[in-house]
Amino acid sequence: MKNAVLFVFSLIFYGWGEPRYIVLMIVSIVSGFVFALMIEKKQNKKSGLILMWISVAVSLSFLLIFKYADFLIENVNQLPGVSLPLSKLSLPIGISFYTFQIISYTVDVWRGDTKAQRNIISFGTYVSLFPQLIAGPIVRYTDIERELQERKHSVTLAASGIQRFLIGLSKKVLIANVLGELTDICLKTSQPSILSWWMYAAALVLQIYFDFSGYSDMAIGLGRIFGFQFPENFNYPLISRSVKEFWRRWHISLGSWFRDYVYIPLGGSRVKTGLYVRNVIAVWMLTGLWHGASWNFVLWGAGFGVLLLCERFLWGKWLERMPSIISHLYLLFIILLSFILFSADTIPQAMQRIGGLFGAGKLPVISVQSVYYLRSYGLLLIFAAIAATPLPVTAFNRFMKTKAGSILNWVMPIVLVGLFLLATAFLVDGSYNPFLYFRF
Repeated sequence: MKNAVLFVFSLIFYGWGEPRYIVLMIVSIVSGFVFALMIEKKQNKKSGLILMWISVAVSLSFLLIFKYADFLIENVNQLPGVSLPLSKLSLPIGISFYTFQIISYTVDVWRGDTKAQRNIISFGTYVSLFPQLIAGPIVRYTDIERELQERKHSVTLAASGIQRFLIGLSKKVLIANVLGELTDICLKTSQPSILSWWMYAAALVLQIYFDFSGYSDMAIGLGRIFGFQFPENFNYPLISRSVKEFWRRWHISLGSWFRDYVYIPLGGSRVKTGLYVRNVIAVWMLTGLWHGASWNFVLWGAGFGVLLLCERFLWGKWLERMPSIISHLYLLFIILLSFILFSADTIPQAMQRIGGLFGAGKLPVISVQSVYYLRSYGLLLIFAAIAATPLPVTAFNRFMKTKAGSILNWVMPIVLVGLFLLATAFLVDGSYNPFLYFRF
């Protein structure tokens, strides 16, 4: 009954924003459910493999039609004499997330890592679970299999979930949204300068981090309230010292998904050098495409693949021996450039913005407007940069171990209620509240 209630209200939640595509989600749920049962019944491993591939193909076909059809048509139309009409289908919210969840489930059933779910309501709850449906993390069936069968609730767990949710909400509304306003200001300024472009780059990276990690925090918090333990999705990625380390800390659920369902099946690193290079580039181009149907995402993903190869074969050992400040600045510089490419609509637009960092077009170093906005948003940038590190949590945990730490047991609820009211006021009063995941 718990699953039935969650399933119904998850569909209502989804239908509130995408009423047309509830049918698509239900078809995806039925497809994954039926194929898993068929795969498990097959005693012949080869027959099960064929069914598994058919299931994957069906799930991917929905993704290809709704997310990538127009991208493919636009590129085919570049050929001489070709002029195919675009489908102009809108992208169903969260389709990339729930498609990957269904694929991982059917593959895990075929591998024997889990048994097929025999209750379609429970399976539908897994796929449509609203806390993580539209912005992740990518939750595998094996992560919450036990909770789907039996889960317990407690005031302590609910309180922990509420606290995590409110922290995530604050990160999204009070930090990410305000940083997003700064990025818009820098893009639209009538007095562009090198300083304004660097402010844009810094604000953009921090905005994306706090927006995405904030949504993950909210999902994990809501999950705890309902008795689910969702996996962590971020582990302070901006303190990394290499691209390899960064991707172990950023969007962990996506990275581990591609590792377990694409990279390792291709042979991983246990192959000859040429095949290893192929595996890395293929995985990262697919990672780029997962984020959006455009060439800047493909280039973004391929660029990270090349950098990972360079760290392995060229400068990785040298990077480990460098002072931490140097390797950290190396990583931050790469992330700044890559996220500009990530956020741009086209590759030429990204190149123009990156050029602004280095004064392309004879830009002045500073302008009156850039100095004004640096003064206006400087403290927020510093606060966000510090909050993106483990320092606040470390300081909090150390204080909790002192005799005075017990005071926080009384203060924290007041602080959380204050954050909730402040975030609500920002949402009611503010017109800037972007949702960055429509392309996912």
